[in-house]
Amino acid sequence: MTPAINSAKSAGIAFQVHEYDHDPAAESYGLEAADKLGVAAEQVFKTLVVKLDGKQLAVGIVPVTGQLNLKQIAKAAGAKKAAMAQPAEVERTTGYVLGGVSPLGQKKRLATFIDRSADAFATIYVSAGRRGLEIELAPKDLQALSQAQLAPILA
Repeated sequence: MTPAINSAKSAGIAFQVHEYDHDPAAESYGLEAADKLGVAAEQVFKTLVVKLDGKQLAVGIVPVTGQLNLKQIAKAAGAKKAAMAQPAEVERTTGYVLGGVSPLGQKKRLATFIDRSADAFATIYVSAGRRGLEIELAPKDLQALSQAQLAPILA
């Protein structure tokens, strides 16, 4: 069990865990997940951590087929600018390794923004806390559990 799975369990929401054999040589963890799980890549979302105005961290959740728009997430967060956070800071703050960062069960709760495109699906897939492990849940449940806002943050 990962903190992400425990978080979903304790919230009592409907979810499903999917495990696959992760290939360390995979170029994109998210595209690998979609391929190995046999789901549309647009339905698999990656969790990215940004630094707002050089100070606080925030989370952006976007489809693995796209890129996070740094200007849009800054705007959604009420900041002037956003930059990708340093890997060591991401791991220290979330408690997860890169490629396995989940929006659920993070060590420190961060402001979270989910791209609006998630609403097009009954369920989406996000990391369950380690490479090769995904959690499938309704976008509204992810939004409630992570206290996220829906925003147009896709580049």
